[in-house]
Amino acid sequence: MCGISGIYEYGVNAPNVHEALIISMRDQLRHRGPDDAGVYVTKDRRLGFGHRRLAIVDLSPAGHNPMPNEDETVWITFNGEIYNHEKLRKTLINQGHLYRSRTDTETIIHLYEERGLDFVADLEGDFAIALWDENQKRLVLVRDRIGVKPLYYTIQNGRLIFASEIKAILAHPAIGRELDEESLYHYLTFLTTPAPRTMFAGINKLPAGCLLVCNSRGDIKITRYWDAIVDEPAQQLSEAETAQEVLRLLTASIEKRMMSDVPFGVLLSGGIDSTANVALMAQLMTQPVRTFTVGFADAPEFNEIEEARFVAREYHTDHHEILITQNELIEFLPQMVFHQDEPIADPVCVPLHYVSKLTRESGTTVIQVGEGADELFCGYQDYARYLNLHDRLWQPLAKLPKPMRTAMSAAGRFAYVIGASLLPAPAKKLLPDMFRRFAAGEELFWSGAFIFDETNKQRLFTRTALQQLNGNDHQLSSHQIIASDVQRLLAQKPQADKLEQMIYQELKLRLAELLLMRVDKFTMANSLEARVPFLDHHLVEFAMTIPRHMKYRHGETKWILKQALRGVIPERVLQRRKQGFGVPINEWMMAKLGGYVESSLLNSSLRRRELFDYEFIKRLINKHRTGNVNYSFFLWSLLNLSLWHDQWIDNPGAAINESAWAASTAKPNLATR
Repeated sequence: MCGISGIYEYGVNAPNVHEALIISMRDQLRHRGPDDAGVYVTKDRRLGFGHRRLAIVDLSPAGHNPMPNEDETVWITFNGEIYNHEKLRKTLINQGHLYRSRTDTETIIHLYEERGLDFVADLEGDFAIALWDENQKRLVLVRDRIGVKPLYYTIQNGRLIFASEIKAILAHPAIGRELDEESLYHYLTFLTTPAPRTMFAGINKLPAGCLLVCNSRGDIKITRYWDAIVDEPAQQLSEAETAQEVLRLLTASIEKRMMSDVPFGVLLSGGIDSTANVALMAQLMTQPVRTFTVGFADAPEFNEIEEARFVAREYHTDHHEILITQNELIEFLPQMVFHQDEPIADPVCVPLHYVSKLTRESGTTVIQVGEGADELFCGYQDYARYLNLHDRLWQPLAKLPKPMRTAMSAAGRFAYVIGASLLPAPAKKLLPDMFRRFAAGEELFWSGAFIFDETNKQRLFTRTALQQLNGNDHQLSSHQIIASDVQRLLAQKPQADKLEQMIYQELKLRLAELLLMRVDKFTMANSLEARVPFLDHHLVEFAMTIPRHMKYRHGETKWILKQALRGVIPERVLQRRKQGFGVPINEWMMAKLGGYVESSLLNSSLRRRELFDYEFIKRLINKHRTGNVNYSFFLWSLLNLSLWHDQWIDNPGAAINESAWAASTAKPNLATR
């Protein structure tokens, strides 16, 4: 995969897109494409494309981007992989199209020539695409169905500027940088900024499964060309047939994602998802699978290294390991903020960076990861808890009139205050807002990962900040984000049950904008391409038709996936209690990291905005230090935000420079095996 960028000055009286500007933007993405670089500017200087190439398929100069068609009336700059490009190529050749390379990029061009804007329906893969049609005088931007690859853009003063990362857009001298406070409000709930917003005012990200067209008049239309809303099959398959189809689709997806002219491997935790990737890949290879694992030298209880070693031995893989400590975390934080572009409040970004670095240094350029399996197949125990609570209590009581719900909520809050000391820590943090949601008639489930709910945000923000955010005509709430996704699903599929609603919400927000975003940013920071076999759109579409009782049964999550993999991966892996890719952030904050966090939060340039009640933040810090309440993720989300503001808003000159990138790729002092 690569880094793309560009400018379209559709409404500028004296357009002057020049190569030097395109190159300065393009080379902010050097880490995404160290193998080659290209630039294209139209004769009228209204449009320019920049490209950084990570060569994966057809390593020859024929794969150079930006790439034109034969008569140079269509140009493309492309980030991603099209896994069915060989099949499409045969059809296009039969239709008279001529090829000059073996690349999937060229197939996209010819497919667009053949089908116009409908070309995207035939593509199978992960992609961010920019096309310029000289005859139609239009720019086309596309993001893949699931959102594996990001694509950012801004529309200002008659210009549309786009890039794979925000830092390339910010390199344009006409683009200022200012905090979007409404996006910040939502970030604090979801650990990321929901599409289409970003933390930078005026800069958006194209939502997954969407296509943007901008013509010479500046008319901009965004279309959702694909969605994970699938009609029920005419006849439901049996459990055995369903398991068989899951295995067939997953095997086909893994095989597709082995398309490469460079070495590839698997990130291995030893859990079901990564082990399935290894096992099915091993069936398709004559050489050992390359596997890569990360662990924690100073927190071995979080490690999955022994389970990963077990899988590596079972399949005789070429296995590599790396161990990190909180020292590496603290040293990496400035580079983490640089590569994130906007805050992604998941500490997994840190080990993901180091294992990606290990992978690239081993000579491996492509890696398969297990994201998506837990979301599609109900793999989290939290999903099960939400389902049980919804069925037994929430759904029946939600039918009561609002006055009764309000009274019950008030009584519940009173009981909570009286008995809070008797509740476990997670319930202490969650219950107050659940009572509020119940009274308001909101959804019980918001996300598989969220930090500051609406109740806690009322305590975090100052009264003045809340008044400014709410304005005179509306009450700002992150529930608006959730409600819009649920309403879209139910409008097209009223019979969708609660689990399907939850999965759909996760696909739209947490998976695309948090989990996949962190994978993209920290693999590409190390010039490494990540592929996600569980999120092949054929598998996603089929999984969305699988009934709830096949995904969650008798208290067991991932039921149907386990049945599909029985006999394929070891029983020890299938029966193992899910651990998840965790980080000892709580333990580290009780040690050296804690002092760093406190100093960074209380001395951040963000404090001058007077958005937050820092006495409340101090109470969080002090309560966390007691060890009785775990506020580590609350504090981590605030740390990430504060460091971002210091680097990108308060001191922008330090944010965009190649020395930051170079520092992030310097070899750390780590234990490796």
